[in-house]
Amino acid sequence: MALFISGGEIFVIMLIVVMVFGADKIPEIARGLGKGMRQLKDATNEIKHEIQQSAEDTGLDTGIANDVQKEINKVKEDLEDMSGPIKRQF
Repeated sequence: MALFISGGEIFVIMLIVVMVFGADKIPEIARGLGKGMRQLKDATNEIKHEIQQSAEDTGLDTGIANDVQKEINKVKEDLEDMSGPIKRQF
């Protein structure tokens, strides 16, 4: 599902943000959001690494996950190919 926001809607949202928080607080808020997103990404990568390392240490076949992901991507592509002509063009 894609989220489409036009330029006018972005302008209105930015105007509301400036009115609510004030122009001097926006960089601070953006830094905080960026820092939080970075911490979340780092934690996610760390968890993935730990799971991968545990699987390798116990001798589990980690290639299965890659094979499953390839099959999922193939099914997604097939569905997009089938639904392509059906989708409306706006």
